[in-house]
Amino acid sequence: MTIQKKPNPIDVHVGARVKLRRMMLSMSQEKLGEALGITFQQIQKYEKGTNRIGASRLMHIATILKVQPAFFFEDAPGTPQEAEESKTPATMQLLTQPFAMDILQALDRCDTAGKRLVLDVALKAAQPNQAAA
Repeated sequence: MTIQKKPNPIDVHVGARVKLRRMMLSMSQEKLGEALGITFQQIQKYEKGTNRIGASRLMHIATILKVQPAFFFEDAPGTPQEAEESKTPATMQLLTQPFAMDILQALDRCDTAGKRLVLDVALKAAQPNQAAA
């Protein structure tokens, strides 16, 4: 019987931050992998926290994604910064969902009335279907 180890929460967090920044730049896993000289499957493993990212590779990723290495550790579990802020890991996961960055970028270009309309549509779409009632 093989016992599967759970990924370290820091590795999961760093991977989620890599994914977030990659998506912010509209960069595919393939493109990031090519820039690093590795496969997109390896990028997937990094982003899930399944595989740890070594220090030199993390520096290379930071350069490609145009951020400081500290970006990947912001709000990491167990850090004093995380304890002070009310951000939840669920928020990070939401930002890496398909279309999340597209929605946020479009929302940023809306005026107040447009933002309210988007919120109303989202709230309506989130309600359970009551057609059977």
